[in-house]
Amino acid sequence: MRKDIHPEYRDVLFHDISVDFKVVVGSTVTTKDTIEHEGKTLPYYKVDISSASHPFYTGTQRVLDTEGRVDKFNKKFRRGK
Repeated sequence: MRKDIHPEYRDVLFHDISVDFKVVVGSTVTTKDTIEHEGKTLPYYKVDISSASHPFYTGTQRVLDTEGRVDKFNKKFRRGK
């Protein structure tokens, strides 16, 4: 393999901030943050959704807003009637 063309592959701590789930996975993702985990300093990357919080894997549905999207659209762009 040629040198200096491949990104650095290392262990990274991914943190699902919605359910406070952490997992260490080998990755080439770049991040400036680091965190101490199990006696090791690892690169730290925040994610919004993972297998711990995704509705497909958990079988639960999260409500993101109280008003439906269609209702919001109609309310916003309603013509004077």
